[in-house]
Amino acid sequence: MTRVMTQLELLRELEPVAEANVNRHLSMARDWHPHDYVPWDEGRNFAAMGGEDWEPEHSRLDDVAKAAMITNLLTEDNLPSYHREIAENFSPDGAWGTWVGRWTAEENRHGIVMRDYLVVTRGVDPVALENARMEHMTAGFFPGNNNGLLRSVAYVTFQELATRVSHRNTGKACNDPVADRMLQRIAADENLHMIFYRNICEAALDVAPAQTLMAITEILKQFQMPGAGMPNFRRNGVLMAKHGIYDLRQHLDEVVQPVLRKWNIFERDFGSEGAQTLDELGTFLEDLERQAVKFEDMRDRSLARDAARRERAEAAV
Repeated sequence: MTRVMTQLELLRELEPVAEANVNRHLSMARDWHPHDYVPWDEGRNFAAMGGEDWEPEHSRLDDVAKAAMITNLLTEDNLPSYHREIAENFSPDGAWGTWVGRWTAEENRHGIVMRDYLVVTRGVDPVALENARMEHMTAGFFPGNNNGLLRSVAYVTFQELATRVSHRNTGKACNDPVADRMLQRIAADENLHMIFYRNICEAALDVAPAQTLMAITEILKQFQMPGAGMPNFRRNGVLMAKHGIYDLRQHLDEVVQPVLRKWNIFERDFGSEGAQTLDELGTFLEDLERQAVKFEDMRDRSLARDAARRERAEAAV
């Protein structure tokens, strides 16, 4: 029976991979400045400065775009919690510490630019947004079973890719070229972050295959986006799923399956120790496919009902 590697052993064994991928990231990452993505000439004072406070008609975003922008921004706002999690599961030293600091600094730009955009363009109610930020950050983010290097790296691999998909689709939903350009820039960052974590996890599969497979399987079976505890998350999540921002089909086809294929999960030999876990993962994916088909059917029926109601309303005018 293969001995389970300790956290310290894994960190030491994988540090050369972390160092190579930090260097790779720094060679590919493009510095950018949040102020370059905000239409400042659209801004005006609120009542406290002699202007006018927010009213719903000030926003040019529809309900779907508002829900997605708020959800994505509040997710980015909880960065202190995420920093704590990866700092505790990685190390403050060497390549690990360099990555934690660099990743945190890059992620911070996302919340800065999104909030500036929403406040300047009056896209959402800034008072409600600030109240939600206070509530969400006060509650923090505690990922439960994501403790330890392997679970942490597996989780952020899928989460970063999911966030990229969500940001990219939110940009399209805003129907505003400024927002789309901004969110494309954020999505590009998220993709590079995902690649770092994906490569670390791939190396872990080589070093501790059965142990890493178990971590991946556990994470996928319990996966939740980091914003799950924020105010109105369920309502906003339903709107986002219904209108193609992020849904179960996208989660399976654009996030889970591509990563598993990159890792060659089902072509690897995990020995007798990993065989049962591999079967468990396969069964989970089959069930996720059934859930995705069921979701698509329900969504199509719901959208058809919405379209019929709009037609009746227009005919009655």
